[in-house]
Amino acid sequence: MITFEELGLDDRLVKATAALGFVNPTSIQEKAIPILLAGTTDLIGLAQTGTGKTAAFGLPLLQLIKSGDKYPQALIVCPTRELCIQIVNEMELFKKFMTGVNLVAVYGGTSISTQIREIKRGVQIVVATPGRLIDLIERKAINLEQIKYVVLDEADEMLNMGFQDDIEFILKNTPNRESTWLFSATMPSEIRRVSKKYMTDPKEVQVGKVNTANKNIDHQYYVTSAQHRYETLKRLIDFNPGMYGIIFTRTKAEAQEIAEKLTREGYDIDALHGDLTQGQRDKVMGQFRDKSLQLLIATDVAARGIDVTGITHVINYELPDDIEVYTHRSGRTGRAGNTGICMSIVHSRELFRLRQIEKIAQSTFNRLEIPSGKDVCRKQFFSFMDRLLQTDISHGNYEAYVPTLMEKFADVSKEEILQKVVATEFDRFLKYYENAEDLNLRDDRRSKQGQRDSGARVGNRRGEARATRFESPASGNLTKLFVNLGTKDGFYKASFLQFILDMSDLRKDVLGRIDMKEMNSWVEIEKGAATKMIKAIDGKTYKGRRIRMNDANR
Repeated sequence: MITFEELGLDDRLVKATAALGFVNPTSIQEKAIPILLAGTTDLIGLAQTGTGKTAAFGLPLLQLIKSGDKYPQALIVCPTRELCIQIVNEMELFKKFMTGVNLVAVYGGTSISTQIREIKRGVQIVVATPGRLIDLIERKAINLEQIKYVVLDEADEMLNMGFQDDIEFILKNTPNRESTWLFSATMPSEIRRVSKKYMTDPKEVQVGKVNTANKNIDHQYYVTSAQHRYETLKRLIDFNPGMYGIIFTRTKAEAQEIAEKLTREGYDIDALHGDLTQGQRDKVMGQFRDKSLQLLIATDVAARGIDVTGITHVINYELPDDIEVYTHRSGRTGRAGNTGICMSIVHSRELFRLRQIEKIAQSTFNRLEIPSGKDVCRKQFFSFMDRLLQTDISHGNYEAYVPTLMEKFADVSKEEILQKVVATEFDRFLKYYENAEDLNLRDDRRSKQGQRDSGARVGNRRGEARATRFESPASGNLTKLFVNLGTKDGFYKASFLQFILDMSDLRKDVLGRIDMKEMNSWVEIEKGAATKMIKAIDGKTYKGRRIRMNDANR
């Protein structure tokens, strides 16, 4: 296998990678670094998150910039403050043996004056989120005229979050750049448009297939009825006692509700959604990173840019509508060569969408049985026994208590002591799962459901049209709303759905068809929920523009 030294890197950078324990580059690093070291070639790097993209662009940047020039020479733009901080932290490690090289992270939610002072002290590399960077440009607090290298990291995430105009503004303000490097896990059409407009004959480096799921991830799904979705979630958590993961929901209201329920029942969990202040978000993420929290429950919007190592499980409380969203969700686990598990809780009516995701992701999705109550108790029991046997007693003065314990338990057999230990630990589980019902949606129930579905579809054979509709109430109970947001605002169908549900705190099952155009959209919705959605969205602003939503028939 090739080594970092053979890629043409500076000896100081090779020394830093060796100090970090890196011997052989990952696929994206091996393919990208030799091209980027030239400094004059535009590049599109397609690879899943967790494949070493930061080193792929970070090491060449550190080699190309001139440490003697104390002004911004390289710019890295990424979607969130978490990713921004992570990139700077990693690059600080890479430049361990280099002197005179300075980086700064600029992002919202913290003092802009402090960031301006750091820039004025003299930095060669700026790592920024789009919003804060534009703020600095408009304040004339940063000069991008001498920027030679621009990196767009997680480009698909930035476009999904509505940053297309911001990215184009930034690229227009770096007129003297010698090369642009774009890294992305997926390749939507918006990225193609940006690359054609602002890049010159870019080399394309691809690791794996675009939009395909990480092969280190075991994709599992569990079929249950809608009313048993929460109980299924609890059972999956209980059946995997070592789980350290993220649970994805569609709306912030759902994330908060489930987090509150699980917290009341004794789980170490918190929610991450758009209503949190930056301080609250930092606190939650800090607790999750140091594993004070076992689980994080998040919406797709709030979770963008999160990069936490060691995540064992991702759970889709409900399936997303878009394959790219599924790829980003599942990509939170199985990173850096580790294996991971992505679980999806689905209803029988969602199986067609699961098959679509499976086909596009080119991965096998395994249907598993939802564990029974006895299965859960047995798994918890063996996990507890393993923890008990592996408990380290070398650091405490437990010997002093042994005589008292021996005296106390003199008339109690070993078997009774073990039974009492088990009863103490498992009393709650045993009582809860004593008469637990079967949550699996069985074949006979599915076939009956299928018969009802086929009866309801008499006279309608347009299966392709049905597949593009959201599950919705009978059409006679729907009304249509107009909204002056469309694809030009950076939305695609799944992100627009997420946006209006987050804004209104409504559930997806009140919606019918969504018809998106460039400048505006039409949303079918239950008549009883239409007023609530209009009140929640009409008059609000999006990217400085006032949103107008009203009954489409008026």
